[in-house]
Amino acid sequence: MARPAFRVDAVLVQAVIAGALSFAHLHDLADAAGQDGWKAWAYPISVDLLLVAAWRRLRSEGPSRLAWYWFLIALFASLGANVATAGFLDLAHPPAWLRFGIAGWPALAFLGGTLLAHSHTTEEPEPETVPPASAEQEPSPEVERDTAPASRPEPEPIAAAAEGIPELAPSTPVAPVGPSVPAALVDHARKLADDHQARTGARIDTDTLRARLGVPPQLAETIAAQLA
Repeated sequence: MARPAFRVDAVLVQAVIAGALSFAHLHDLADAAGQDGWKAWAYPISVDLLLVAAWRRLRSEGPSRLAWYWFLIALFASLGANVATAGFLDLAHPPAWLRFGIAGWPALAFLGGTLLAHSHTTEEPEPETVPPASAEQEPSPEVERDTAPASRPEPEPIAAAAEGIPELAPSTPVAPVGPSVPAALVDHARKLADDHQARTGARIDTDTLRARLGVPPQLAETIAAQLA
């Protein structure tokens, strides 16, 4: 398989040439303003780094006033150096405002780089806090009232077949009609009743028993009848 022929990217070549010229202009301007030696070479690096940082912020997070602000500052510094070295300023005798700007650039570039690196333009939404469900929930009287077994209607006394014949009285007391109660629930209710009587000196009433057990009124009356 033949290897592809090497092709020169015209855009990349143009970018290298433009960067080299801008780098040289910034160096010459800093050197003319009194920043000689390695300091004159550090100025173009600082300007280009700020320009790249602002552009990357715009590409990664979208439109941002902060990124556009520092991008325009770095672009103005680079473009101003290119224009200033074209003969518009006497670099042999640079004006005072140029010396002031070159001397204050490091602090300005450091501020811009710090803000671009450590500030965020988008706020993350706060997670919604869901209250934890309690392990034990008290039974709702209304729900239990609906789910409780329907109470049987009390039997009506059978009318006498003929007048003058009295109704026979039952020989044994009739147990109250109501829903069946588990033995464990009756034992628990008896413990609650004994504890209530020990603390208050009085027998527990039906309403208090129903509130302590969390049962419907009909079931509470049946349990109270069994405790009597």
